[in-house]
Amino acid sequence: MVLRVAEQFAESDTGRERVGNEDALIARAPIFAVADGMGGARAGEVASRLAVAAFEAGLPAGEGCEQELAARAREANVRIHELARDDARHAGMGTTLSVALVDERDVVIAHVGDSRVYVLRAGGLARLTEDHSLVGELVRRGQLTEREAAEHPQRSVITRALGPEPVIEVDTLTYPARPGDVFLLCSDGLTSMVGEDALARVLRETATLSEAGRRLIEEANAAGGRDNITVVLFRLEEVATPAAPAAPAPPMGAGPHPRRRRSLLGPSIAAATLAALVAAGGWIASRAVYFVGSNDEGLVTVYRGLPYELGSSILLYESRYISGVPAAGLPPGRRQRLLDHRLRSRDDAAELVRELERGRLEP
Repeated sequence: MVLRVAEQFAESDTGRERVGNEDALIARAPIFAVADGMGGARAGEVASRLAVAAFEAGLPAGEGCEQELAARAREANVRIHELARDDARHAGMGTTLSVALVDERDVVIAHVGDSRVYVLRAGGLARLTEDHSLVGELVRRGQLTEREAAEHPQRSVITRALGPEPVIEVDTLTYPARPGDVFLLCSDGLTSMVGEDALARVLRETATLSEAGRRLIEEANAAGGRDNITVVLFRLEEVATPAAPAAPAPPMGAGPHPRRRRSLLGPSIAAATLAALVAAGGWIASRAVYFVGSNDEGLVTVYRGLPYELGSSILLYESRYISGVPAAGLPPGRRQRLLDHRLRSRDDAAELVRELERGRLEP
């Protein structure tokens, strides 16, 4: 069973006090993002649009992990910073960024600034991001309550954003999602006007996400609409995938790199196998299994799929995460056990490599 987006809504409103809109959004399932620009009307608009543009082309197949989202955010940060440095019209510009990617069973989040990501589950609303702001830090230290922070005169002071510095730290999170979960991404033009209790009430009471999104914008404007208001909503559902066929055992003597396994099947057998996989839906199901190998550079890598190639050009696997650990530097026994191409769950494969990176893999 895998998750997909069943319903979505996305809209940005100028609000009642601003002339222009420095917010930007993207809502192209499975990826969603909200950015809130700063630095003056034209500069803020440029920064926020550069931030979301980093995700407009989607992500390469199989690369929906936290590291990939963070890398895209860092690339956007470099572009914004360089433009602000080289063009006086954009000096000092920056932007927040909150991104959510729907994976097979999780929602992967990358976040910088004080835009927010929430999830509504079973009627309860939970905030999944922390504000990178002065009052946010004071709340985390216990020096302010959430209510006091909402009225603090320095509540708009951001401590982390894309653009001001050449290097940025990006918060990431992989959230185990469930069917029926509703995710909300929004700029602080919503949350500074509408409290979290009211957010939850609107999301619970409305029949559709379109109705919920428009009501949230209306309530923010009714409360003053002091800033641009951006609301992105999506609801998840579960879809069935056909049962996976029994995975073939790796051939005897195969090396650690998947590309060393080219001659597993003759051309006619390969074609028949591929046809059978497609007919049975096994190709889709094979996306739920993982194994550990090494890539072209010899680095330990987590792959998704089956450790086989049909013929010389049809791969039944794809790179999911590349570690910084050279396979050749591992002791032979450890290398053989780690790179045995045994099929694993995603979590097991990832944890195995994380343990290796932390130097904790047992000899």
